[in-house]
Amino acid sequence: MTDTLLNLSNPEKLFIGGDWAASSDDGGIEIVSPSTEEVVGRVGKAGRADMDRVVAVARHAFDHGPWPRMTGAERAAVLRRIAGEMGKRADDFARAWSLQVGMPYAQSSMTAPYMAAYLTYFADLAEKGFEEVRQPMMGGHCIVVHEPVGVVAAVVPWNAPLATLLLKVAPALAAGCAVIAKPSPETPLEALILAECIAAAGVPEGVFSVLTADREVSDHLIRNPGIDKVSFTGSTAAGLHIASVCGGRMARVTTELGGKSAAIVLDDATIETVVAGIMPNLVGLCGQQCAAFSRILVPAARKAEVTEAMAAAMQAVTVGDPFDQATQMGPLVTRNQHGRVFGYIEKGKAEGARLVTGGGRPAHLPKGWFVEPTLFADASNDMAIAREEIFGPVGTIIAYDDEEQAIAIANDSNYGLSGGVFTESPDRAYAVARRIRTGNFGHNGRVIDFTMPYGGFKQSGIGREGGIEGLYAFTETKAVFMPKLPTHLRS
Repeated sequence: MTDTLLNLSNPEKLFIGGDWAASSDDGGIEIVSPSTEEVVGRVGKAGRADMDRVVAVARHAFDHGPWPRMTGAERAAVLRRIAGEMGKRADDFARAWSLQVGMPYAQSSMTAPYMAAYLTYFADLAEKGFEEVRQPMMGGHCIVVHEPVGVVAAVVPWNAPLATLLLKVAPALAAGCAVIAKPSPETPLEALILAECIAAAGVPEGVFSVLTADREVSDHLIRNPGIDKVSFTGSTAAGLHIASVCGGRMARVTTELGGKSAAIVLDDATIETVVAGIMPNLVGLCGQQCAAFSRILVPAARKAEVTEAMAAAMQAVTVGDPFDQATQMGPLVTRNQHGRVFGYIEKGKAEGARLVTGGGRPAHLPKGWFVEPTLFADASNDMAIAREEIFGPVGTIIAYDDEEQAIAIANDSNYGLSGGVFTESPDRAYAVARRIRTGNFGHNGRVIDFTMPYGGFKQSGIGREGGIEGLYAFTETKAVFMPKLPTHLRS
């Protein structure tokens, strides 16, 4: 069970403002291994009454507690203690990711220790303070203050549950907010482990809570008028719904949604660079990445070369048990996702794209939600496999005649999250980057660095996470005009 595997003290209870409490719902949420299709644990299931209770606790902590009134340096010290506690639980975080999602343990065990760095990064920013003195045109002084936005609902997906949670929790806590974490029902464990770290670090009462719940009940949370901001990562459909709910009462909202990112291969790119830069972003996490390079745009003259090289690389991927050190790609996360991905593979074939490799279940894995790395060629950008987010290890090669057409194809999408260009010329790379309508773009690969802003154009979301932008996303900006500065701001 999960409490034995991951050393959880109260896996079937809710973490409400620092206390572990039984839920009002007698049921629980089962955790199912995507590798074995077996139930491996159970956590508590919050009901509507629990949602309202947690909001009230967070509201009181923000309106009357010490956390928002501490200095940035005081909060930074607490964040560093949380990071220290996370370091002690690095293996638990890694095992949780592999157990619930199927991320190969060889990879999750390497990445988990770095995730605590989100907290220390935002602690460093908080120490710099939240006040800036400017000189108004009319004379005197203006103090631009960034004040905490209030009570935050942090709603996160199942594919990278710890990373997406910390991108919200770390800056929100640094800013002085009270935070209610709502993990996906498929992957609740990381949030519960984080709650134990936060409790051990001495975060004040009411500042942080975790609600494990079904999606239907979660809708009640985002509608609660006590929530000042919703920060959501997930599907575009869910993001549109959340944005409309928040817009109805002017609650603040940040959304990081889907993508259909293009990798643009220029005529001078080396085939080794192309394969090395695309493969991790196409099959990593079994393709369940919103920033995956799922559209591969290649010059018509190089289509056969790139197709052959990519197919060979996909065929060489070791698919299997995530806890086997040799595994490079694990399963899809749920039975529904498994069916969804195979549905898109059938659509691709029906629309006339050529299935180059993959397209089925690995023969040696009769159990679990596994799929072969899959590559289509001879596709066009109007096909469903080129326009819709599959969220699986499926790449689509699309040929183009010249650079102008490549840019047009890349921009012909409802999404605008990420992308990349492959070329030996930095000048050509930057010129292409400036013309692609996405929030993130890479040269000869994809870089996601959360000390830099991350987010999307178009239906890939609103707002940014990471960087100073990610911190200020959890603040309100106030301009205070004064003829004379207060003592602490005088130089």
